[in-house]
Formats: sequence, C-alpha cells, structure tokens
Amino acid sequence: MDRADSKGRHRVPGQKIAWPEWIERQLIRRGITDHRVLEAFRQVPRGDFLPPGQEHLAEWDSPVPIGCGQTISQPYIVAVALQALALTGEERVLDVGTGSGYQAALLSHLAAEVFSIEIHSRLLIHARQPLERHGACPVYTRLADGSLGWPEEAPFDAIVVGARAPKPPPTLIAQLAIGGRLVVPVGGEFSQMLVRITRRPGGELDKTMLEHVRFVPLLGKEGASPLPSFS
Repeated sequence: MDRADSKGRHRVPGQKIAWPEWIERQLIRRGITDHRVLEAFRQVPRGDFLPPGQEHLAEWDSPVPIGCGQTISQPYIVAVALQALALTGEERVLDVGTGSGYQAALLSHLAAEVFSIEIHSRLLIHARQPLERHGACPVYTRLADGSLGWPEEAPFDAIVVGARAPKPPPTLIAQLAIGGRLVVPVGGEFSQMLVRITRRPGGELDKTMLEHVRFVPLLGKEGASPLPSFS
C-alpha cells in the first residue's frame, strides 16, 4: 500500500525520497537521518525568516545576521539540535532565543506546543508574522530573559537554546520534565560544545556531547552576557 506525504503525493514504502538538493547536501550527507526533522526543513522556507533583501541567502550553508547582534543559525547546526531532541509530536517545547523565528517554526512541525522567548523586542516583532504563516502547532511568544525559562508553563519535555552559555543554565534544567531533553551550546566566546542533557526518572542528569559549535552569547541572568534593555 502506498502512503501520502505531507503534500498529498503518494510514494511506495521503502522508496527513496527526493529531497531538495540543499537538504541532501547540507543535512543528509552530514548525518541528519530523522525524517520528521528533514520534512520540517522542507516545509519551512528559511528565506521567509531572513531580513528583507537577504532572501537570496536562504540556502546558504552558514549563519546569516538578522540584527541586534544576532544570527539565524546554519541549517545543519539547527538540524543537529532538533534531531537530538528526538521529538515525536506530543511534546511541549521551550525555544530560548526566538531570533528570526525560524527554529520555532521548525519546532512547530515537530511538537504539540512551542513556547518561544526572545530578549530583543525588535526581533520578536519581526518574527511573529512569519511564525503565524508557517507555524503548524500553537507557538506562544514572549519578551523576557530566556535564561530563566518560562516558569509558569514548566515543566517542558524539551528545551533548545539558540545561544551560548558558560554552563547549562540551572533554571532551565529545573524546568525539564522527567525524561526531558535540554540542548544548549556551552563554552567560551570562541569555542563551544553543543550539549544534550537528559533528566532521568531518578532526577539524575545524563550529558551527551553533540557537536563543536560557535554561537552568539545567551543574554540574561544565567547567560553569558548581561541583560539588555527590553525597550
């Protein structure tokens, strides 16, 4: 029996999927195997989350500046983080650092609810429109210190942080549900490791090193740099 894909096209089970060339080159050949993650990248156009005039950079294999000293991350690194969360579609996810809104939109195709926090009001304002167009599940946004999470909505099944911290923020770890996964870049200014932390049933934490990365600093009380003005 054949099966319909997300756009209603039918394929035979086991038949190789014809991914867009950039997804094949940037993600699959580097080890991204989670079909749901790959499908989210296919469905969410990166160019719609870039600043006006930079849409031609949508398929670039690199981060792109979006203002306020922030970037939209390299697609491969976003994919590594999302694959490490191992989402099934039932989870409540916290996205720390809305930025352009691209990662939150991808998460909306992978989870049941997404809660996204941004510290720069200008970025959050610009992110909300493309999020409304491309979000699948509900995506809730707020202007706040992301290093302190979203306590009234905790616990979360998964938390992903889009900026580096000197160590995993303790408040974010505390907001993980049992079995929950936190993915965060940890380290200094010039070199960090993308780390996954899993909360086990007894409360202990398992750490897995994922990838050497380089991110902008997480701003906030438990971040790498002081909290800026919210104006």
